[in-house]
Amino acid sequence: MTRHLLCFLSIIFIFSSCSLYKIDSEDVTAKFYPAKSSPQEVQYVENLTAPHEVIGFITVNSERVQTLDEVIEKMKREAAILGGDAITNITTNATGTWKKLPPQKLLANAYIRANFTATVVAYK
Repeated sequence: MTRHLLCFLSIIFIFSSCSLYKIDSEDVTAKFYPAKSSPQEVQYVENLTAPHEVIGFITVNSERVQTLDEVIEKMKREAAILGGDAITNITTNATGTWKKLPPQKLLANAYIRANFTATVVAYK
């Protein structure tokens, strides 16, 4: 029984390690913005023209080659927690070489392909 459990956990770890993310957010406003009930309430806007206030920044470190759509969904989820209406100004430092993260509690040797950063805004 223990052997089957160990095998099962090993398989789960191997297949889940291809989609690990490290998500950090920084709240930069003193105002309170209630969290959104769903990430679908947060928009991705390339060129923001509506009056807005910057309320935070989000950084996503993706472990393998992930699509931008997958990264945007992770950013929207975090922006919803911050109470943002939209994310914009997505930048990346994708250099094409592997970079090492500082040691993590879960994975001491986690490697990343790119860091994505976005600005979280609330409409006025």
